Amino acid sequence: MKKYAYLLAIALSFNAAAAPMEASIAQLQHEWATANYQIPEKDREAALKKLAEEAHQVSVSNPGRAEPLIWEGIITSTLAKYQSKLSAGGTAKAARDLLLAAEKIDPAALEGSALTSLGSLYYKVPRFISFGDHNKAREYLERALKVNPNGIDQNYFYADFLLEEGEYAKSLEYFKKALNAPARPGREDADAGRRTDIQEGIRKAEKKL
Repeated sequence: MKKYAYLLAIALSFNAAAAPMEASIAQLQHEWATANYQIPEKDREAALKKLAEEAHQVSVSNPGRAEPLIWEGIITSTLAKYQSKLSAGGTAKAARDLLLAAEKIDPAALEGSALTSLGSLYYKVPRFISFGDHNKAREYLERALKVNPNGIDQNYFYADFLLEEGEYAKSLEYFKKALNAPARPGREDADAGRRTDIQEGIRKAEKKL
């Protein structure tokens, strides 16, 4: 009986510690969706820079956990998108390193989001002046799909990669699968923005066919 009570106390302690982390991550998710999709584009770099600093504090407060590192990596990689070429390369590398650290802890965390984000980074950054590698991109994106085959992000980024690779019919297939992905409770703002991205991808793929 004492052993059971001891194990229960440990479990309750772990859950209590996890709750603030989960709340912090939920807040980061909403702030990221706002910064990436809703505010004027001219204001996005500043908003994402501030958000990356907030995300770093969540990572520091939760050592050894993949989830905060994933979101710090996602926010940092999005920041690179809005920076000048001079700054973006270093920021993208910082994002890659955060996501690699998260992958090492738990590649399946947040339904394989580290794998998805690494895949997107490897095909979006330049191949000749940075760490871009389309073979690695394909590997990561296909691994992410194995973790979450019906996810909106997993299917969208794989479709976008295939579009860039010139595999237009297959790209269209995955864009449509992403469009029909199950809604994510609590992520309605991100889903709405992503569906806009998907519709744009479908238009591009159909134009190539």
